[in-house]
Amino acid sequence: MATPKSRSRDGYPGRALALILVVTVGLVALMFGTGFTKPRLGIDLAGGTSVTLTAKSDDPSAINKANLDTAVGIIQKRVNGMGVSEAEVQTQGNSNIIVNIPDGGNTQQSIDKVGDTAKLYFRPVLATAPTGVSAQPQPQSSTAPSTAPSGSASPAASASGAPSPSASKAGRALSGALQADPSTAPSGAASAGATGSAAPSAGAGTAPSAPASAADMSAALTQGTVPAELQQQFTALDCSVKEQRQNYQKASDPSAPAVACSYDAEQGIWYKFALGGVAVNGQDVSKAQAVYDTQSGKGWMVDLSFNDAGSKAFADTTGKLAAQPTPANQFAIVLDGQVVSHPYVSESITGGSAVISGTFTQNDAKSLGNVLSYGALPLDFVKSDVTTVSPQLGSEQLEAGLIAGLIGMVLVVVYSLVYYRGLGLISIAGLAVSAVLTWSIMSLLGAGIGFALNLPAVCGAIVAIGITADSFIVYFERIRDEVREGAQLRPAVQRAWPRARRTILVSDFVSFLCAAVLYLVSVGKVQGFAFTLGLTTLLDVVVIFLFTKPLITLLARTKFFASGHPWSGLDPKRLGARPPIRGSRRRSAPSQQTQEV
Repeated sequence: MATPKSRSRDGYPGRALALILVVTVGLVALMFGTGFTKPRLGIDLAGGTSVTLTAKSDDPSAINKANLDTAVGIIQKRVNGMGVSEAEVQTQGNSNIIVNIPDGGNTQQSIDKVGDTAKLYFRPVLATAPTGVSAQPQPQSSTAPSTAPSGSASPAASASGAPSPSASKAGRALSGALQADPSTAPSGAASAGATGSAAPSAGAGTAPSAPASAADMSAALTQGTVPAELQQQFTALDCSVKEQRQNYQKASDPSAPAVACSYDAEQGIWYKFALGGVAVNGQDVSKAQAVYDTQSGKGWMVDLSFNDAGSKAFADTTGKLAAQPTPANQFAIVLDGQVVSHPYVSESITGGSAVISGTFTQNDAKSLGNVLSYGALPLDFVKSDVTTVSPQLGSEQLEAGLIAGLIGMVLVVVYSLVYYRGLGLISIAGLAVSAVLTWSIMSLLGAGIGFALNLPAVCGAIVAIGITADSFIVYFERIRDEVREGAQLRPAVQRAWPRARRTILVSDFVSFLCAAVLYLVSVGKVQGFAFTLGLTTLLDVVVIFLFTKPLITLLARTKFFASGHPWSGLDPKRLGARPPIRGSRRRSAPSQQTQEV
């Protein structure tokens, strides 16, 4: 039985083994509990298409992290909006965006659309209603609506009692210039919040009959009515259903009326809109930027300017909208078939510039400014690389990678058993623990941060087998050197550890440093190799400190290893140990006592 002094000297190996056992079991349980029992596969192993987009701009300062992140969000929504599930969009380096599109679905359509400038339009609002609350658009009341400050959100109650869109989108006003004070809307302008229902107020009278076709849209705008065909689409539309949103986002003739959706994050409700034909094209916006108005105290606004064609169209349309009751006095900003904002108009806006004011935060204002200024994407992109892998080829590459890893593992196992015999079993157990930790962590990272195992990452895992085996060999050889010097096994295990530990840490540090540098400077799939190499290098340190060293310490107390059995791999005769000379035991005693202290 081990004495208290020996347990202190050995460092309580049972605690270290218990710790790594608990961590390993916990990770495996979490892996099975969450259902993510295997790593996500990259495009080169699962099949699909990887598109590398490189940002281009006349202004080099425009290629920055903020604009790349904005583009990533827009491209992600665009690709997923076409029915492609599990598409991945992420930045890489300082100017690249990687889009991974799994095989199946509208893959080719997604590839064609990725990186293109999205469709941005200004459309007049004819009717709006929360999905599932008020589905029937109706003409508005002919009574004059109450005035409201620009950006206010005092909603007028609808006949149906339906909720109104929050101030985040509807409670914003379009005015003519940044210096102007649009604090009071004219009597013909509606409160921004009075957009929640398209139902008429009591006493509004009988609605005129709806026009029969899109050709009567101008009359519909004047009369506050909705074309019959559009009314049917509006009634049937349920924006909470993803498939319906996608069908209407694939839209059609910009000059024709349309329906669209918008999500109110504050209320957690989808709203649907009946919209007129495109009045102003987003390409006619020459500049848009977020500004902070300190003069009138209205906070963040979006200042936008139009080119000549846009100025005329904008002035004509806002002149018509200003005289309309709500919601027909609103101008919907539609991006890729979805309403991103719908401020109301209180006057005809001339001069080619306008201000959108309301309950903006700084981020809201900058986001809307980017959308308006750049036509959805804040930068131009070119497809610098498009790689398509069939599912069959991906499966073959995965099989080849697994076979290569298995061959490497078998060779290491055979070498360990032949050369180290009993010690080889320790190295096999360490490799097994390392494999379980690597597999479970990669599986959980796939669900947590979207890590995908590609072919270079598989190569990194194979290289890691050699790194882990190398750490075992360094420690085993240090122990055998001590045994060759005539030391007993237990002192040999303790004296060999400081020198082996130093060598292992230096070696693993160099490997991890190389992996980190490679990850930072590389692009594309090479980063998968660097990430896997760095992860497995860190796990090697964990395994050697918490598993290999404690396990050897415990086994050194057993008779099989302590007696130097021929199959233990520590047989003094086989190692050519020198017999202790007279007096060597007495000379070595003080050093042993010092080591124990």
